[in-house]
Amino acid sequence: MSATASEQGRIPVGISSCLLGEKVRFDGQHQLDSYIEKTLGAYFEFRSFCPEVAIGLGIPRRPIRLVSRDDAIHCVSTVDDTLDYTVALTECADAQQQWHRELSGYILKKASPSCGMERVKVYEGSYPRRDGVGIYAATLMKNFPNLPVEEEGRLGDPVLRENFIQRVYVMSRWQALHRAGMTVSALVNFHARHKLILMSHCQKTYRSLGPLVAGANRENLAEVCTRYIGELMAALRIRATKGNHVNVLQHIQGYLKQHLDADDKAELSESIAQYLRGQVPLIVPITLLNHHFRKHPDDYIRDSWYMRPYPAEMSLQNDI
Repeated sequence: MSATASEQGRIPVGISSCLLGEKVRFDGQHQLDSYIEKTLGAYFEFRSFCPEVAIGLGIPRRPIRLVSRDDAIHCVSTVDDTLDYTVALTECADAQQQWHRELSGYILKKASPSCGMERVKVYEGSYPRRDGVGIYAATLMKNFPNLPVEEEGRLGDPVLRENFIQRVYVMSRWQALHRAGMTVSALVNFHARHKLILMSHCQKTYRSLGPLVAGANRENLAEVCTRYIGELMAALRIRATKGNHVNVLQHIQGYLKQHLDADDKAELSESIAQYLRGQVPLIVPITLLNHHFRKHPDDYIRDSWYMRPYPAEMSLQNDI
């Protein structure tokens, strides 16, 4: 990451080059996504890459596709299926591991036989099925299973968009913790600050990670951290439901029970109920909670990332 990006606090995120307007597609064009470039670009330091160009395919070039043969998936030319690029794309992804390791997330081009994350066309004869994964993308995700990965098309869904961005910020904080030097106390603090976020995604993992962290010591810290981040990131891939959010909001509300009068309690309860009914976005009860906690501070709630999981300017919690 460059010094300028570091000073600005932007998070390193990999991306398919065409999504930033680079003319690297097979037809010599691009697939610029203005939301990614302008909105996310204010917070993410993008590292663009096109594996098809990297393995020597020209611009423009003959398109490629996934085919199923010999009980395996191959990436071949649509014109001459003896031109097989599977090994080249796999080795290309493996060769990028040094900079991949520095990333906190990756945005891929949907439907691409090299970069598609899911539902890529796989041909058997003339009839495709949509259950493939691009060769480069598959290798990337195999090498870094905890890395938050998403496709640009799915970022149009507000729930999936918030899920991805939240995971990127969690991963960035975890990586910063390791750079600073992981300790048992640092792990305990990290878990405490993310407990409510975890609760909103997966109650089962929320219950299992507490004892895991409690059992950490200097001798088993590395092993505990490996298991912890794997289970945490898997849980965060689960979409947070309104029901889980309501459970978290009511849990947070409990910290105010000694401080609010009957009218304030009723207002807060109604705000949470309106969110559950889909009448207001999540930011409404969270804003009201923050208002009360400014008057009645609580260290645990203040430090919890649930109340501010990413910059407020991203406005992700404004969707109903």
